[in-house]
Amino acid sequence: MLRKIPVDAVRAGMYIHSFEGDWLSNPFWKSRFVIDKPDDVQRLRTSGLVAVWIDLSKGLDLAPVVGPAAGEQMASTNATATPELPTVATVPRCTVRDELQRAARILSKSKKAVGELFNEARLGKAIDVDSCLPLVSDISDSLARNGSALIGLARLKHKDEYTYMHSVTVCALMVSLSRQLGLDEATAREAGLAGLLHDVGKMAMPSAVLNKPGSLTDDEFAIMRSHPERGHALLSAAENLPASVLDVCLHHHEKFDGTGYPHRLKGEEISLFARMGAVCDVYDAITSNRPYKTAWNPADSVARMAQWSGHFDTRIFHAFVRSVGIYPLGSLVRLESGRLGVVIEQHEDRLTEPVVRVFFSSKTRMQIQPQDLDLSRRNPGDRIVGREDPVQWGFNKLEDIWR
Repeated sequence: MLRKIPVDAVRAGMYIHSFEGDWLSNPFWKSRFVIDKPDDVQRLRTSGLVAVWIDLSKGLDLAPVVGPAAGEQMASTNATATPELPTVATVPRCTVRDELQRAARILSKSKKAVGELFNEARLGKAIDVDSCLPLVSDISDSLARNGSALIGLARLKHKDEYTYMHSVTVCALMVSLSRQLGLDEATAREAGLAGLLHDVGKMAMPSAVLNKPGSLTDDEFAIMRSHPERGHALLSAAENLPASVLDVCLHHHEKFDGTGYPHRLKGEEISLFARMGAVCDVYDAITSNRPYKTAWNPADSVARMAQWSGHFDTRIFHAFVRSVGIYPLGSLVRLESGRLGVVIEQHEDRLTEPVVRVFFSSKTRMQIQPQDLDLSRRNPGDRIVGREDPVQWGFNKLEDIWR
């Protein structure tokens, strides 16, 4: 039997079936469990959640009340019902332009926080899971307002901050992909945490190898390939960390055809989160400037990844493409008219028809008056006919056009 009770009435020994209120206020990573620690009861009571549903068949009921108040308590709490889904606070949608400034602040704060978090790990200290929650929440909120702004800005990371910002970006990509796959918000947040911590093992790598500007030797590459296992060992010392987060850390370099590492898992042997992590990790890696290579443009990266047979779970990859777009924010495209433009906004239901800011004529090879075109309106000559490489056109600061 299920019963809805206010959070103030929760006591140790109750089986929590679901939460009611803003899911971002949920201090736990599980939605169904026995709450058995006094500290956890206190965390729940101060979380900001409104109420919880408890399962009386699996845990304790309300504390018995002695005296006249007992009848009132029975009347107000003895109803049974199918529980409502936990209420999720609606985050208003906005345009890329409206979200960019907020996203920039979130990324700046996240870079500092992740840097401190990873430095603690480098010193051998256990990861503080609670300190990760605000980061995941902020990132998740930004994506809910606009799915492209934060991910587009994060791609512009400098190569000397790659290690930290890569983790932030993969967190965002995991949340976005989770939503595209139809996973619930609590699961999406757990996936985001997994993305945030997936590369913590790199903190155990020698700096000379981690930041080497050239190609790694065979011995150095063998050292780098140990980072999933080193990360798993670091995370194992943390408290209240979901098993899925450790799994992504250990297996995000596995490939669907069984040729990955460290355990050469194949197909469904790889967990859903780890298959998701594999796609998100690679996409951010190849679209970011690294000490030893220049970033690929986002649209070309999606196209290249699609050709890597056996690397990814096809279903997961297709969902990923829908989440970032066939032409992600900042992609340089050529229109049927011969004009070049940069993608500045996505349409969730029209992946091949984004909003494009045209600014250059490929025919005259001269700049033209910038103009924003919504390709979903199907104006003559405004169809995308191909992707373009900004480097080949000499566009070294393409982000100045779309930011």
